This record gives sequence, C-alpha cells and structure tokens, in this order.
Amino acid sequence: MPWQRPDGRAVDALRPLSFQVEFTRFAAGSVLACCGETKVLCTATVQPGVPPFLQARGSGWLTAEYRMLPSATHQRQPRELLKLSGRTQEIQRLIGRSLRASLDLSALGDRTITIDADVIQADAGTRTTAITGGYLALALAVNKLRQQGELAASPLRYPVAAVSVGTIEGEAFLDLNYEEDVAAEVDFNVVMNGDLGLIEVQGTAEKASFSRSQLNKILDLAESGIKSLFEVQRRVLAQVGSID
Repeated sequence: MPWQRPDGRAVDALRPLSFQVEFTRFAAGSVLACCGETKVLCTATVQPGVPPFLQARGSGWLTAEYRMLPSATHQRQPRELLKLSGRTQEIQRLIGRSLRASLDLSALGDRTITIDADVIQADAGTRTTAITGGYLALALAVNKLRQQGELAASPLRYPVAAVSVGTIEGEAFLDLNYEEDVAAEVDFNVVMNGDLGLIEVQGTAEKASFSRSQLNKILDLAESGIKSLFEVQRRVLAQVGSID
C-alpha cells in the first residue's frame, strides 16, 4: 500500500503556515515562523561594524545563529553551552549563507546583521523554516533602517525561502513532518531565490539511493513549494508595508 501522509496532505502540499511579525519588542525584525507543528522564533539584530576580514572593504555582513530549546522535542535536549554540536554549526552556517545571498552587502554599509533562529518546537524542517522566517525578519530590519534614514536604498536583491522534500517508498513528498522525515529514504533541503535560482541543495540517501529522474521530481516539488512560500512572504511584508 502506498505511503499515506499522516495529516492527509497531497504529495505537493505544504504544511499550514503562519508568520507573526514583530513578535518581540527589541529586535530590529522579529517573526514567529510556524510550519505545521514546527515553530521557530527568527530575529534580526543590527550592529555597527563588520568582522575584521571585511574592515575597510566597503561591505556589510550577515551572520546567523541557530539553537534548539531544550523542550523543543519530545525528550529534553541539553543546552549547548560551551561547545556547539556539529549539526548546530552546520545549520547556522546554512542559514547565514542562504540569507547573505539575498543581500547586496556593499549596499548594507559598515554594519552587521545577525539572524537568530531559536527553535521553540520541532516537528522536522527547522532549518528550512528558519531560512524562510529569517528572510522576513531580515526584510523587516532593512525596512526599519530605511525608515530611520540610515539606508538610501534597500540592499535586498530578492527573497529567499527553503523547503524540504523526501522520498518514502519511492515517491517524493513535499515538506516532511517528523514522522515522514524518520521514514524517508532520501532527504533533501532546497534553498532558492526569488528568481527560482538554486542557492543550496542538501541531499542525502538515508536508506536508498535515488535516480536522476527522482532528483528532477524532487527539485520540481521543491520549486513549486518555494513559489508558494514566496507568495506568503510577499503578503506578510505587504501587510506591514515592508515592500519597496
């Protein structure tokens, strides 16, 4: 019998989405990003100055930090204090790379934007939710800089969003939840820009290899899902007046 999605979604359907902007008071941009039961608090902080390797180069910078709260999963996970796990480091680097790709760093000026992604509740797709919500937090922060007269023009070049795709029993499914993620034979995370150009593709054969035709199907599903994410992002930013 073919795999039946636990929540009854079609193979190409995203989980229910919501983005609550200005969720916190002090960050330049903040969004509570919810994708199904996955909930990630994404905040953007703007600080003067750049890392030493960029000083005197006329470029700004964006970096990211990712953490999972101890109670985000069924069993409490210890806090990562003195040393980050390899998984945490890999995810926060992915978030940083993805969101830097949305910026003209030279137009950002001598300042650094830090995107913090804190997972409140995890049901798979935390990194992709962090990227999609992180872009919204970034856009809100950039808009605030412009309102304050600190930027003459927006350094944002295009939106960025991400989604997961996996194969179960040989069939590709969009936006896996935890139960599906555990069962997946192949697991992909795909990041794209507003021109539908690929920024990053992370693909792993967890339990079985995949064919070139399956890869094409996976990328097609990811693209369709990301198109929908871009539309949701556009509506959210239009509601708060953050679109140029």
